[in-house]
Amino acid sequence: MKRVAYFISDGTGITAEALGHSLLAQFEAISFEQITLPYVNSKEKAQKIVEKINKSGQESGAKPIVFDTIVNAEIRAIIAQADAFKVDIFATFLAPLEQELQVHSSYSVGKSHSGANSSAYKARIDAVNFALDNDDGAKIKHYADADIILVGVSRSGKTPSCLYMALQFGVKAANYPLTEEDLGSGKLPDVLKPYKHKLFGLTIDPERLAAIRNERRANSRYSSLKQCYYETEEVELLYMREQIPHLTTTDLSVEEISTRIMLEANLERRVN
Repeated sequence: MKRVAYFISDGTGITAEALGHSLLAQFEAISFEQITLPYVNSKEKAQKIVEKINKSGQESGAKPIVFDTIVNAEIRAIIAQADAFKVDIFATFLAPLEQELQVHSSYSVGKSHSGANSSAYKARIDAVNFALDNDDGAKIKHYADADIILVGVSRSGKTPSCLYMALQFGVKAANYPLTEEDLGSGKLPDVLKPYKHKLFGLTIDPERLAAIRNERRANSRYSSLKQCYYETEEVELLYMREQIPHLTTTDLSVEEISTRIMLEANLERRVN
C-alpha cells in the first residue's frame, strides 16, 4: 500500500516534517511518498498546492495526507479545501495551549527556527565549525576545547554524529579515528590520554562495516570482512580495557546515536 503525504508550511517546513515523519514512521506496512512544500506564503501558492494535492489523490485513488504549520488564517483556509486527510498542527495544539495559558499566541511564521543573531544560534554555528575543523584527528591541539571526542574505527559513524550534535545541540564534538596501528599496540594513543575523560567510543557490527566500506573502497583489504572483524574486536577490547563508554551504531540512525551519546555522556544542550 502506498500513500502520498504532504508537509506544508509558510516557513521552512521543518516542524511539519519532524512531526509528520514521526507519526508516519509508526505505520511500517504503508509506503509513503513524502513531499515537503515550504514557504507557502500567498493565496496563489496555496491554491496551486490544493490543485496539486487533489490531482495526486485522483491519480493514486487514495486521499493524500497533509501536515501543515500554516500561520496565516486565510492561507490555512485555502489548504483546508483540499480533498485530503488534514493534520493542522498549529490549530490542533495552539488553541488548547492558548486556553490553558490564557493568552493568545503571536502566530509568527518561523518562530521556532528564528534568531540568527541569538546566542543559541551562534553556539550551533561555532560548534559546526569546530566539528569540521576537528574531524578525523585533523587538529588535536583543539581537543582541550572539545565537549566530547568520539573515537572508533573508520566508517563507524563518528563524523555524522559530531556534525549532528553540533547542529542540533550546539555541542563541540571532535573525532579521532583509531587505526590498525593504534589497535595493534593495544593502548590508547598518546595524544588521547590527556583527554580520556572526554572520550566516547563507537563500534559497529563487522559485516555492516564491511558493507559500508565496500561502497567506498570495494574489494580492498580495508573493506574485507576479515579486516573489519579484526578492527571491531580490537576496538571493543580497547574500550573495555580503558573503561571508555561506548555505543554500537549498527542499527541506529545518526539522530539516535547522537541523542544516546548526549544522554550517556551527560552533555548539556546549548540551543534551548
